[in-house]
Amino acid sequence: MREKLSVSLEVCVFPAVIISTSSSCVCVQLSSVTLSNQTAPSGLTRLSGVAFPGEKEVQEWEKEQEEARRRDHRRIGMDQELFFFNDVSPGSCFFLPKGAHIYNTLTDFIKSEYRRRGFSEVVTPTLYSTALWERSGHWEHYSENMFTVATEGSQRYALKPMNCPAHCVMFEQRVRSWRELPLRWADFGALHRNELSGALGGLTRVRRFCQDDAHIFCTPEQLEQEIVSCLEFIRSVYRVFGFSFHCLLSTRPTPCLGEPEQWDDAEQIDVQIRDALGRQHQCATIQLDFQLPIRFQLQYVGSDGVLHRPVMIHRAVLGSVERMIAILAENYGGRWPLWLSPAQVSVVPVGGSSEAYGQQVVQRFQEAGFMVDLNDDPGATLNKKIRWAQLAQYNYIFGNDGSPTLSVKNKQSLFLNLD
Repeated sequence: MREKLSVSLEVCVFPAVIISTSSSCVCVQLSSVTLSNQTAPSGLTRLSGVAFPGEKEVQEWEKEQEEARRRDHRRIGMDQELFFFNDVSPGSCFFLPKGAHIYNTLTDFIKSEYRRRGFSEVVTPTLYSTALWERSGHWEHYSENMFTVATEGSQRYALKPMNCPAHCVMFEQRVRSWRELPLRWADFGALHRNELSGALGGLTRVRRFCQDDAHIFCTPEQLEQEIVSCLEFIRSVYRVFGFSFHCLLSTRPTPCLGEPEQWDDAEQIDVQIRDALGRQHQCATIQLDFQLPIRFQLQYVGSDGVLHRPVMIHRAVLGSVERMIAILAENYGGRWPLWLSPAQVSVVPVGGSSEAYGQQVVQRFQEAGFMVDLNDDPGATLNKKIRWAQLAQYNYIFGNDGSPTLSVKNKQSLFLNLD
């Protein structure tokens, strides 16, 4: 009996370019489809084809596809036991100890940069009255993307999808002086956005996430220097990751809050990075905001004793921490650099009598702040232990025979004396 196949065809809208010559090679792929505007499976199948001028180009494309599958962050997360997802909290990630190490190392790195660059970290609530979102204007445009909570009476609450309104509430908490500006507030609070199930995808699109969110309140005269400092911040961090990047200028989002004329001076700088596979990702952003200071009636006392309106800058470097972990995992192919790696050192006892000394070595590394494991499987040979550590992407593998001198196996051979 022939099975029925439901096919979703994506038709190009004219104008289209018609090519008279036929391609010599066509690759066809079938994949299931969940429409982004639906919560249930659609039962449709996507049929997609890619045409190439020759067999060489097909082989190159297939090689790229295979490399992308090998570097898929979802596979790396499972193989290295970094994180997983569960239906008890759809679209929210469970970070295991090794994944939490990467997560915390990234945030600690940004926090260390904050201290160096004059940012102060704040902590804000997660749940707010919808009156706040109505005041900020987000309720009108983004309410369908918020998780709401029912309470007694008529009051409604929603989990925050962004931090900026809360920072405005903090600014207006008392009278501000021009001497306090610029105020640079950073917030790592958990954010929630009600993404449809069809739009979810690993760590790149989740419902619960954290971002290195910061807002700068400054005078118009300070604006240029603050933007330059933000760009330098981004350049410094991406250099550590090994990313090249370029900047895109956006003038007006859709939808936007406020009058269109006010957006003429409210540029947004989007920063796109390029990974090891040549793919581009938009992570960092710098956005000027004249609307929220107006909506919240934010003011500061200037040097002339008159009240003035501050300018607000939205700024993120990593963007979503979860998404950045996905990008880094695929960029490095699971071979994490030492400072970020959740598997920095594997200690392999050479003989049965060296296990006690191996425990001492592990303790010494742990006290020094390294992520270290003791590979003491009694049923495995030495070569098998070393091979397992290599496949697990440990940065360094130490073998010991009970003496204070260890052999190190990595890209080069050397000896380390712990005494």
